Amino acid sequence: MPRLTLRSWLTVMACAAGLIAVSAVSPARAETALSARTSWLGNSFGFGDGTWTQINITAIAVSPDGKVYTNAPWDESGAEASVYQDGKMLGFAGGTHGWGNAGGNAIAINRKYAFVAIAVGNEKGHLVAPGVWPEKGKQWFGISRRLIADPKRVAPFQPAVNNADPHAQLAAGFLMLNEVPTGTDAEIGGLAANDTTLYAANTARNRIEVYDAESMQRKASWDVHEPGRIALAPDGTVWVLSGTRSDAAPRIEHYTASGQRIEEQLTLPADTVAVDIAVDAQGRLLIADNGPRQQVLFFTKHDGRYAQSGSLGERGGIFSGVAGQPGPRRFNGLTGVGVDARGNVYVSTNGIGPRYAPIGAGLGATLESYAPDGKRNWQVEGLLFVDGAWIDPDPARPDSVYTGNKRFELDLSKPPGQDWKYAGFLSNRFKYPDDPVFHTDQYPGLPIARRLKGRTFLYLTDMYADHLKIYRFDPRHDGETAIPSGFIAGRERGVAKVPNAPPGGDWIWRDTNGDGRFDADEFTLNTSGAKLAGGWGWWVDTAGDIWRARDTKGIYRFRFGGLDAKGNPVYAYSNLTQYPVPQPFTEVHRAIYDPASDTMYVTGYTADAPTLRGFWKEVGRVLVRYDQWSSGKPVPRYTIALPWQPDGKPVVTIIGLTVEGQYVFGVEAVGAVHVWDKDSGKELGVIRPGPEVGRASGWVDVPNGISAAKRSDGEYLIFVEEDARGKVLMYRWKP
Repeated sequence: MPRLTLRSWLTVMACAAGLIAVSAVSPARAETALSARTSWLGNSFGFGDGTWTQINITAIAVSPDGKVYTNAPWDESGAEASVYQDGKMLGFAGGTHGWGNAGGNAIAINRKYAFVAIAVGNEKGHLVAPGVWPEKGKQWFGISRRLIADPKRVAPFQPAVNNADPHAQLAAGFLMLNEVPTGTDAEIGGLAANDTTLYAANTARNRIEVYDAESMQRKASWDVHEPGRIALAPDGTVWVLSGTRSDAAPRIEHYTASGQRIEEQLTLPADTVAVDIAVDAQGRLLIADNGPRQQVLFFTKHDGRYAQSGSLGERGGIFSGVAGQPGPRRFNGLTGVGVDARGNVYVSTNGIGPRYAPIGAGLGATLESYAPDGKRNWQVEGLLFVDGAWIDPDPARPDSVYTGNKRFELDLSKPPGQDWKYAGFLSNRFKYPDDPVFHTDQYPGLPIARRLKGRTFLYLTDMYADHLKIYRFDPRHDGETAIPSGFIAGRERGVAKVPNAPPGGDWIWRDTNGDGRFDADEFTLNTSGAKLAGGWGWWVDTAGDIWRARDTKGIYRFRFGGLDAKGNPVYAYSNLTQYPVPQPFTEVHRAIYDPASDTMYVTGYTADAPTLRGFWKEVGRVLVRYDQWSSGKPVPRYTIALPWQPDGKPVVTIIGLTVEGQYVFGVEAVGAVHVWDKDSGKELGVIRPGPEVGRASGWVDVPNGISAAKRSDGEYLIFVEEDARGKVLMYRWKP
């Protein structure tokens, strides 16, 4: 989950409750509404009808009639536990997000209840009510019981300490299994239920616990090493994954309903990483394999032993054939498997698997249904989180769009929401395990794509503008995969888990041998004498130079040094230019340079328009265009007072900026885009989210959350990061 300021946190909480519709904002000054069509990328639903696909799915439970109940630790707008059927989102449970609550990695259902694994905290001691929240310094892990007919309704099994308090009502239906010090992982690893009994995998305690499904009183328990997912067979026996936390390859164990071990002859294929298990009506086992196979494996019992009897999915999943190309049966990071009474199989994925803390919610959730013959029935996708979009700079692909770790293709002849197609997943953890997407905690990153020396490169800034990742492409050998090529590190903390990274941060890495791995001899430390970490502005210009706006330290320019023998862009501390903070600024937060006209657009704060505590990702309050930037005596052409209403509800500030064609585009923190003429500085008007997305946007919570592209017919596509509901907004505007 992104780290937020108090104002961001309160706004996101309001957004999670559906309270932010930017059309309701009352600007401090009159504005001209620009006529634009709103669409989006990356989610099956745009929120026009109030629905969206959650950004992560780590567990599923399937009802006999094909309803799929999901769970995950986090969805930005509170849909951690949701319900889907026939390719539609039916609703979500709520009460799993904010005010101390979080989702989890397990869910089970019977004919009456949904049992949802959740976590409960106290917001660093700010939430105080005995029996409702844990004491300061403690955290709870347990199970929330909901009515299956309406999971928003708690199914209490103990008195509420205060019937007037909705949080106390939630607590009346919460079974606490583990109370641990804050920061300790003691989550529930698996759940399974029938009409009388609930089985819970208490992974941290190395046991299966058995509860009465009505009274929620514990009836029994038995020891299992690090138990995870659980499945109940038609004969009442219990299948359990064991060794799910520390073992490289979890095992499958079989027990009677009372916990006696049943010795089965069941051997998983080599390299299998079992992450979930289900049993169909015929007693056939379905095992979700998140290893290199990326398949669902079927096992059937013959002559007293279980043998593999089939599989669902292409072997290798999305990484087979053209690596990164999505499609039916091309799974990517399996997290869950289930089956309904008709034999339809349901598979959830999130791009990585059920246990990967740094990025689990950043690689994209999918939920799919397959008929018994393997044909896909339906799919829903929630592919983007803390992500932006940038048009492909390859002139042969004008309808291709990059995000932080995906590629989409557009067909603008189609209606909003149907005008995009998921075309490529860029991160290949099997071939390039050193990819910093898997070793930094700032999600894949915000994209800038450039065409240099006839080749396409992707530059990704993180949501705190700390570092810059650089990727190259080799479609002939790597399909859609973005190959790690370069990296400019900021502070030590953000890059501490990058393989072989030298201590202290502030280094440059380049893949000099072309293998995509971070070898120890490929790092160059900053020996310039001045620390270069810090600052909010990254920009890569069309000539390949990298610009870094560093608050009070000025503007730094890494000059593009061509391509090395392996096709990597070359940047070096020895080829770095520093520019002082230009007048009238006291701090610079963005610096956007156009080499074709030698023009620089700088934003930040001045003595007359100072910064305000708590507003730290914004571009600032003032924009100045400078001509003849490289002359040594840049000439200010105009100054713009940017929208700044910090006491607005929601606040009105500009958090992202880009320049394209004839215009400067700036986005407010809740998705509204201001457009200025880049020659005169005159504001033309504002574009706000349309009915296609419910006239709503979540918080733009990143410093590089807007881009624009002018098409050959004069239309502009404007892309805006949208935290709340798993997508990127796309505005279509023709002046």
